[in-house]
Amino acid sequence: VQLQAFGGGLVQPGGRLRLSCAASGFTSDYYAIGWFRQVPGKVREGVACISNSDGSTYYLNSLKGRFTISRDSAKNTVYLQMNSLKPEDTAVYYCAADFTRRKFPYDSDYGGPFPLFGDYWGQGTKVTVSS
Repeated sequence: VQLQAFGGGLVQPGGRLRLSCAASGFTSDYYAIGWFRQVPGKVREGVACISNSDGSTYYLNSLKGRFTISRDSAKNTVYLQMNSLKPEDTAVYYCAADFTRRKFPYDSDYGGPFPLFGDYWGQGTKVTVSS
């Protein structure tokens, strides 16, 4: 299983980026796939994920309306469209996938569970939002 994330870069506040996560070594036998981000010195946080079973999407509440996760099953690729970027979005973004069935607790930061743990991880792509 390999996850390769790319698409990061430097963007001005208010700008947009689309991250891609190309998956190889598996096709449809995962439970969820999505994105985390991490700022140095801070805990890694879930950004968005998508359930393989029904395509349900889950987002960090503070990002709803600005970030959109989608997938192209034919290309085995997951995308994260990030609009209206803010300096506080600066982080290294990682894609991750789950192959183990788990139960996830309610998390108020997501308005529900965030059903992605991260059995496998990509290498991270850096996003810098700065003028």
